[in-house]
Amino acid sequence: MIATYPIIAAIILILDQLTKLIIRMNIQPDEKIYIIGEWFSITFVKNTGAAFSIFSGNKFVTVGMTSILVIACLIFIIYEIKDGGSKFLSICLTFIFAGGVGNLIDRVVMGYVTDMFSFGNFPVFNIADISVTCGCLLTVVYILFLQKRKESEEGTETIAANEDKEKTNNE
Repeated sequence: MIATYPIIAAIILILDQLTKLIIRMNIQPDEKIYIIGEWFSITFVKNTGAAFSIFSGNKFVTVGMTSILVIACLIFIIYEIKDGGSKFLSICLTFIFAGGVGNLIDRVVMGYVTDMFSFGNFPVFNIADISVTCGCLLTVVYILFLQKRKESEEGTETIAANEDKEKTNNE
């Protein structure tokens, strides 16, 4: 299962970088190609900020924040694997890690992140953004629903094991 995480990250990273390259090679900045009326279009936006263009133009902050996010995800993934933790959580963190690396590559190499998917008035985004968002949403699902169930199952197993020990000691 350990080899799964690098494969997932590589697939996301390749898709992200490939779509960004195709956009930069075939579309002019701010050009729009309408796919479904004005509701969905492909456009080339040079985003010098972070999510929703915050910290726009401040490369030091955006590269620094992204680097911290990527390193933190990698540390948590390694911890989860070594600790025998949740595979689901490790996959969530892998999505966040891969998306962070994809946008970090853009920021360092290009000085901006290439965004291309435009839905109405929603901010333009890319595959790395989708990966980070899905990873974050699934992490929230894990924390709210799955982690509690896992902890209660482990607690039940511990109680049952303790009861078995008591029975053995009493006999």
